[in-house]
Formats: sequence, C-alpha cells, structure tokens
Amino acid sequence: MPAIEPELQALKENLLDMLSLVRNQLTKCKKAIQKKDLSIAEEVIADERKVNVQELAIDRDCESILALYTPVATDLRLVLATLKITNDLERIGDNAKSLARFLKDNLRDIPGTWIEKYNIEAMLDVLTSMLKDMGEALHTADTKLARHTTKHDEQLNKYNREAYKTAAELIKEHPESGKILLTLFSLTRDLERAGDLTKNIAEEIVFHIEAKVMKHKKDQK
Repeated sequence: MPAIEPELQALKENLLDMLSLVRNQLTKCKKAIQKKDLSIAEEVIADERKVNVQELAIDRDCESILALYTPVATDLRLVLATLKITNDLERIGDNAKSLARFLKDNLRDIPGTWIEKYNIEAMLDVLTSMLKDMGEALHTADTKLARHTTKHDEQLNKYNREAYKTAAELIKEHPESGKILLTLFSLTRDLERAGDLTKNIAEEIVFHIEAKVMKHKKDQK
C-alpha cells in the first residue's frame, strides 16, 4: 500500500496556501481603503473564486485519502480538521468579498472618516494577524500559539460593539445616508464573525494535534 505521508503533507501545504490566499484578501481590502483603489477591491472579489476552487480541490483530496488509506489517529484527525477548516476559510473569504463589493460601489463616494470610525481597518489588522498565527500554528504544530491567538477575538467583539454606537450616532447626523451606514455596521459584524471562524480554525488545529476538543467560553455553562 502506498505511504500516506506524502499525501498528508501535500494536503497540509494546500490548506496553508488556501489560508494564505484568504489572509491576502483581507490585506487587499485594507489596501483598497488606504489607496481608494477600486481595482484592488476587484482583485479581492476575483480571489474569492480561487478560494472556492481550492476548497473543492482540498475536499476531493480529503475524500480520496479517506477512501484509499483509511487513516487513523492523528492522520484521520488531520483530514477531518482540514474539511472543517476549508469551510471556515471559505466563509471568511465570503466576508472579505462582501467588504470588497461595498468598497467597489461606495469607497469614492463616502467620507473616509466613516470607515475609520467603524474601525474597519483595525478589525482587518486583527484578523490578518490571527490568520497569520493560525498558519504558523498549523505549520509548526504549535497548539500554544493556536490557543493564544483566540484571545484576540475579544478585540473584534469590542470593535463590533463600538460600531453599533457609531452607526446610531452617524445615522442621527446623516439620516439621508442611513442605508450605507447600516451596511457598514453589517460589514463590521461580518468581520466579527470572521474572528469567530478563525477561533474555529484554532480549535481544529488543537483537535488535530492533541485530540482535545476546545469549547468556546460562550458555550460553557
């Protein structure tokens, strides 16, 4: 029977490539904001199609490994974790695409201070940092880093709470722009959810390496 190790190594490398692509989507969103460059926003939208293709390819590889090698223990956990992580990454990519579409349609027509007040760039910084750490944790099997990175999600929650107050204040000042201001708030919620998805990825990394199931504090009662 062929050795499974090369297949698992290729699987992990493809997963890391997908994670890097999604992280770059978020980085490009910030660049689009800073440069008011709609072409960069369009790149993010185009990249989402690449993310979808990668997800399908990795899922097929997982199915092939399960069928051909019947992996057990750590090998099985890697395959199962990969299936979940690709789904989480695809959803984060969707969130990046939603932000990019908003930027493409509205970036040059709204005051830059609005995006600043919603802390969108700051949220993108937190997310890209978290995903970078997730890639390192997966590559080096560092569960301590995976666990530590989840703590940064609270900063995203804080920014989202602040965005609610910001939306209320700006809508009161600019009722004619209520729809756009509400959309901005919705986008901050998307970024907050992306943080939750990144926490999911951390949990899957820990599960793969240690065979331990992490629980969100909010789920513990």
